[in-house]
Amino acid sequence: MAIKIKHNKIAIIIPAYNEDQNIEKLINRINHYLINPNIFVIDDSTNFKTHDIIRKKKIKINYFHRNKKSGRGSAVIFALRKIIKNKNIKVVVEMDADFSHPPKEIVRNLNYFLKNDLDLLIGSRYLKRSKIINWPMSRKILSYLSNKLAKLLLSIPVSDYTNGFRIYSIRSCKVIIKRCGKIGDGFIILSEILQEINNNRLRIDEIETVFVNRARGESSINLKLIVMSLFGLIKLFIKRFK
Repeated sequence: MAIKIKHNKIAIIIPAYNEDQNIEKLINRINHYLINPNIFVIDDSTNFKTHDIIRKKKIKINYFHRNKKSGRGSAVIFALRKIIKNKNIKVVVEMDADFSHPPKEIVRNLNYFLKNDLDLLIGSRYLKRSKIINWPMSRKILSYLSNKLAKLLLSIPVSDYTNGFRIYSIRSCKVIIKRCGKIGDGFIILSEILQEINNNRLRIDEIETVFVNRARGESSINLKLIVMSLFGLIKLFIKRFK
């Protein structure tokens, strides 16, 4: 399936934390579907394993090792500030490094995004044709309730506030750089970005996805991050009425 945009006009952001078991395989899969996209890996690992793999294998990407766990939100905004300087880039894809977001869906999602002239497209886990594979029941319940709470507090007409498989227009990237990163650095930024893009009356839509729990590496989700995200949602709710 061809995309009606040159692949070198596409940027892909991959926040990474201890993803040395996945990064080479993921980049190879992306390059199977896209020819020479601008891949940005923002590595917050405290070790150099991912860095060493990329160097030894001579993988051609934009790689940044920050040597500190600063959070997914910080990584995305860091990459957007780099991307926005490249006037050739017209579309930005965000995805996880652990294969929970299937690379084979990128082309389909890009075509849908471009056809409908969108500013944000979310790969939603909660549409009728979507699937969640190999998640423990506790994670399913937590994610489901988190999204229900987000919808109750923020009232944006989408089903998935917290999945990081997304496509952004350059217009929405400029909004994110200017307005986001003030609530927290973790996964709460996904909801903050959604709120700011919605507040600016930009075009938002969702598409079904198959979400697969990681097979290699360790999840960065922990109790502290969950609590921070809950407080972040409350801050976003209060922000609605300011």
